[in-house]
Amino acid sequence: MDLFIENGPEFCSSVGLDCGTCIQRCASTTAILCQDLQPSGVHKVFLQLYPSPACHPMAEAFVRTYLDAVTPSMPVMRSARISAAAAA
Repeated sequence: MDLFIENGPEFCSSVGLDCGTCIQRCASTTAILCQDLQPSGVHKVFLQLYPSPACHPMAEAFVRTYLDAVTPSMPVMRSARISAAAAA
């Protein structure tokens, strides 16, 4: 299996994925599997998953999607603060 060829935009397009969808799905899955990565580590994972230079413009979107997936949403954070205050 040649990941350099198979993880390029041409391959993704041939299986019905556009770059944005491919990146979003992969970054979300990466966030589930590896929750404690720093942005530089996320970028390194991206480069390992997508070695094709044609994919590299999507690195920032991958990092952003990963960070969004591992960052708790505001309502959850508010609930946590309210619960903590009630317990105190």
